[in-house]
Amino acid sequence: MKQIILFLASLVNDIHDLITQRFGVQLSDKDLHFWVIGLIGMGLFLVVYLVFKWIETFKFKTTILAFIYTFTLMVVLVFAIEIQQAITNRGNMEFADAAMGLWGFLVFFFFYAVVVGILYGMIRAVKKTRKKEPIKTEVKVKEEPVKRFRSEKTKK
Repeated sequence: MKQIILFLASLVNDIHDLITQRFGVQLSDKDLHFWVIGLIGMGLFLVVYLVFKWIETFKFKTTILAFIYTFTLMVVLVFAIEIQQAITNRGNMEFADAAMGLWGFLVFFFFYAVVVGILYGMIRAVKKTRKKEPIKTEVKVKEEPVKRFRSEKTKK
């Protein structure tokens, strides 16, 4: 894990140097962060927007969006824990630990989805059987309004 972070840091430094050499503009770290992170953020926003608009067409859209949001937070959390372990020397910083933590979330969510799916299926089945049973109601035949208001003499 530590090697991955060092590799990524080296990659970012190389990209910084490439940008300054390619465009011939000296950018401070703040300027570079402004432009690069801003452009990456907008690109990701457009992709995420399109994906979420597509997800919006599904029946369980709220569940799908909640899963994506939770999974994103879990990724940040497990990597923050691994970085904290490296800084405080209270554990080994390993990518496998982060991956196993995320795998745990996926397994628990799978069981949740199965249980909720079974319950949802049972509820739908009960509702369908209730719809098929004929409703027993008596239909009263109403008299014509004219006959109702006639006197006994005029009815004959």
